[in-house]
Parts: sequence; structure tokens; C-alpha cells
Amino acid sequence: MTVTSEAAGESPYSVVAIIALYNGAEFIERSIRTVLSQTRKPDEFIVVDDGSTDGGAAIVERLAEEHSSIRLLKKENGGQSSARNFAVAHSTSRLIALLDQDDGWYPNHIEELIKPFEAGDRFKLGWVYSDLDECDRFGRVRNRCMLQMLPQEHPKTQLARCLSEDMFILPSASLIAREAFEDVGRFDERLSGYEDDDLFIRLFYAGWDNVFLPKSLSYWCIYTGSTSYSPRMARSRMIYFEKLYNDFDNSDMPLMPQWKTIIAQRFYMTVFGELQRAAMLRDRALYDRSVADLQHIIPFLPQGMQRRARIRLRALRSFERSQFLERIGVFRIMRAGWRMVLRLR
Repeated sequence: MTVTSEAAGESPYSVVAIIALYNGAEFIERSIRTVLSQTRKPDEFIVVDDGSTDGGAAIVERLAEEHSSIRLLKKENGGQSSARNFAVAHSTSRLIALLDQDDGWYPNHIEELIKPFEAGDRFKLGWVYSDLDECDRFGRVRNRCMLQMLPQEHPKTQLARCLSEDMFILPSASLIAREAFEDVGRFDERLSGYEDDDLFIRLFYAGWDNVFLPKSLSYWCIYTGSTSYSPRMARSRMIYFEKLYNDFDNSDMPLMPQWKTIIAQRFYMTVFGELQRAAMLRDRALYDRSVADLQHIIPFLPQGMQRRARIRLRALRSFERSQFLERIGVFRIMRAGWRMVLRLR
């Protein structure tokens, strides 16, 4: 008689580890080795080369010769969402473990995240995620248990809060049920930034439950050159803003906080923060993009706020002159800007 892994006491849940690679030669060996060092090995391990030109794929090929568990797939560049979807489509495991090319897992990452799935006491468990450590580009720790330092809600229980703030569910810190992932239509390939928030809010809205583990099982490298600060992220943010605004409407419930208002205010504040950062860095390209994005968002604000927002934006346009920036000083600009934000709120 053949004994199945479940009957033998092993987990019935298989796991695929996925890394999307795009010009990440500097990081890819480090991230791959954190997968190889797992105490609970993934059943599949896929790296997708999304059209890299920096030699990163050659590093993966070398490591694959040493470790037969690594499978390298190649495709034309289509962005991280496309690469992740491509990898999932070429896998069969029940659970999906994503890892960004510049991040890493601690050895017990999979072992701990899989436990709530194996417990089987949650109806429609869609994903499990953990806290994480914030590191620099070299993996040196800046902050332990970063999520517990932030005001976001964990685990996610309120849609209004999911709409009003960034989700702060990092794919590198998550384990996602394939059934849930397929149910909501995978990653939106138009997004190359905010695709994570978009996926998890759709999972939540579709009724999939989530579990949060308040301990760091991975690390997130954040630095000036990371995708969090790229022009592609800024473009994706505006696509995501319009998608949220169009998809979420509770105007038939007038006594509740209105989702469209919450969404417009959230993105107004986010882009205003980018404007502050552009002023501090004296980054003209970022400044111009932030101004354009604010002009796009303002018409979505409640009528009573639009006029005040336009007045304040016209005032901020005076900051475009570099000699004015030199004369008044960056910190006075930031202070004046935050006063405007507080008045607007």
C-alpha cells in the first residue's frame, strides 16, 4: 500500500518559492541562499529572469548547477507582476512564497508561515504574513520588527483601514494560498508598484482570511535605488489610485465614512509627502511629477476641499525656483508645507 505524505504525518501543503529577477545581479545570490537555507525546504523553487541585462541570470545558472532544486525561467521584460504570474503559472504547489530579489528570508520563514495553514482551523485562509526587519541594501539591520513600529492594523480586519492607508503586507513576508491567488485574478500586470497592496486588498474584499505573526521571519532592504523610490512606482501609484477609486463605492450607505473620500484623501497626502521629499532632495523631476499628480487627484477630493487644495498647490509652485529654495531653506519649506497639510485635513 502506498502511504501518502499526509497519512505519513507530513504536511499536505506544498510550497513554491518564487523570485522575480530584473537586473539584480548585486543581490540575487544572497536572496537565493536564504531560500536554500530554509529549515522547511520549498517543494519548488523558481527564479524568473524578467529580461535582465546585467548578468544576474548567469549567477542563477551557476547556482542551479550546484543546487538542482533551482529552476530558472526566462521571459521578456514585463515587470514584477508579470514575472510573478508567469512563475505561478509554471508551478503546481498549493502555497506561494514570494521573495523580492533584494530581500531575504530567515531560516524558519516557511516553517513558521505554513503552520496556520496546517492547523486547518480558519475558514478560507488566504494568506499568512509576518513582521520583518528593515535593512539597508547590504542586509544590515536598521529596525527590528518594523511593522510593530507603524500605525497600520495587523492582521487586516477593516476594509476602511485597508483603503485609507498602505497595507504594509510585504510579499517577501507572506505565504499565499494558490486557490485564493487564482480566485482574485492574480497580480494586476499594469502595476509595477502597489501591486502587492492591490492583491491583498482584493483578497480581503473577496472574503479570504489572514493571519499575522508578530515576529520577524524575513528582512526588507530599502534604499534610494530600490523600486519604492522609482519613477515606475510613482506611475503605478496613480493607476492604483484610479483603480481603487473606481472599484470601491459605498455611496448607498450615507451614514458611513465614504470610501471614495477616504481614497482621494489618502493619495493626496501620499503625493504631498512626495512633494516634500522632492523639495528636500531638490529633485526637479520628482517635484514636477508630484505637482502633476496632485493636479490629477484634487478633482477627486470632496467639493469643499478642492478649492483649498488648489490654493495651497499654487502657493507651493513658488518653490520651483531654485534660488527661492536656497534662500528660504529646505526645512522652512517642509514646515510650511506641513502646516498646509494640517489645515487641509
